[in-house]
Amino acid sequence: MRPLEDVRIIAVEQYGAGPFGTVHLADLGAEVIKIEDPRTGGDVGRYVPPYQQGEDSLFFETFNRNKRSISLDLSTEAGRAVLHDLVRVSDAVYSNLRGDIPERLGIRYEDLREHNPRVVCCSLSGFGMSGPRHAEPAYDYMLQGITGWMSLTGEPDGPPEKTGLSLVDFTGGYVAALATMIGIHAARRDGHGMDCDVSLFDVAMGMLTYPATWHLSAGYKPGRTRQSAHPSLIPFQNFRTADGWIVVACAKEKFWRRLCLVIERPDLADDLRFATFAARRDHSDELLPVLDEVFATDATDRWIDRLGDGGVPCAPVNTVEKAMADPQVAARELVIETAHERFGRVRQLASPVNVGGRPDGHRRAPRRHEDADYVLRVLLGYHDDRVRGLAEAQAFG
Repeated sequence: MRPLEDVRIIAVEQYGAGPFGTVHLADLGAEVIKIEDPRTGGDVGRYVPPYQQGEDSLFFETFNRNKRSISLDLSTEAGRAVLHDLVRVSDAVYSNLRGDIPERLGIRYEDLREHNPRVVCCSLSGFGMSGPRHAEPAYDYMLQGITGWMSLTGEPDGPPEKTGLSLVDFTGGYVAALATMIGIHAARRDGHGMDCDVSLFDVAMGMLTYPATWHLSAGYKPGRTRQSAHPSLIPFQNFRTADGWIVVACAKEKFWRRLCLVIERPDLADDLRFATFAARRDHSDELLPVLDEVFATDATDRWIDRLGDGGVPCAPVNTVEKAMADPQVAARELVIETAHERFGRVRQLASPVNVGGRPDGHRRAPRRHEDADYVLRVLLGYHDDRVRGLAEAQAFG
C-alpha cells in the first residue's frame, strides 16, 4: 500500500498553488477528487498555453496526475447536496480560493461539521480568511512584490525581479498539503476536525527567514546583491567563466582556504583583509574583482573539475536542458511518464516527497467530469434515478 491510500480529499482547487499541494498527496496514494466548476469550464489550468488543445494542457498534466474529477456546481442546492455526501465519506475539503470564498461556498469547518465532525477544511488563499486584505485576489507575482522578495532579487543597479519560478505558489502548496495532513492526523486522534487557514502572504513572509530576523531585531536593511551573492558570506555567489557561469559556495572558512589553493592564490588566505567572513565582507570591493578575473580565465567544466577535486563546493549554472541531463536525475528516478490520448507520452518530474519508494506507475490527469460514475455510483451509491434528478437540477452544470 502507498502511505496515504486510506486518505480521501475533496479538492476545490484550480491553477497552480492548490493543485501543486495535492499532487504530492495523490502521488503518495491519497484519493484526490477535484471538484470542477462547470460554469467556467473547470480548472483554468486546462487552458494554459503553450502545449494546450481543447481542455488538455501540459500545464494541467503537471499538477493533476493521479487525481479524479467531477463537475459540480456548488452554487446550486443540488450541487451542494452532492458535496455534503462526499464530505461524509472523506477526510478533508481542500481549496485554493480567495479568502472570503470559503464562507460564501459553505466549505469551512463550521459549515460542514454536521455532515462529518472529523472533516478537515483547508483553505489556501492569497491573504488568509481574516485581516483587511482577506477578500483581495492575489497571485504569485503580486506576493513576491508586496512581501519584499523582488527587492532582494536581481542586480543592485537593475530593476526588482521575481524569481524564475512561482515559488510563493509552490511553497504555499507544500504548506497547505502539510497543514491538511496534520489536521487529518489530529482529527483521527481527537475525533473532531478543524479549519486550516493557509495564506500565500503568510508563506511568503515566513520565507524571508533570517533577513527578517536581522531587520526586526537589529534594523538590518536587506537589498539586492551583485551576481546573486549571499548577503553576508563571501565568496558565495555566481562568477562568470570563459564560457558561462559557476556558483562557488564557501559557506565555511575551510572552503575559502581550499579555494585559495585551487586558484593558486595562497596569498589571499594569508591576507588579513580576507582572513574571516567578517573581514571579507568588509573588503569585498577589493576581493571580488580579483576572483572575477581569476574565474574568467577558464571554462566552466574545467573549473568544476578543479574545484571539485580541491574540495570546494561549486556547481555550474545550467540551462533547464542541461539540468535534466544531469546523471543524478536518472539515478533518483525523477522523470516519470504517463500515457495521454492527445499528447501521447507525457514526461514530467516526480514528486520530491519520496516516502516508501517511488510508485510503480502514474495515471494521467483526469478529463473534466471523467470520474462522475465512480464518484456518484460507486463511492456515494447513487441509483440512476438519483443521478438523473441531480442532472436535471443542474448539479453538474
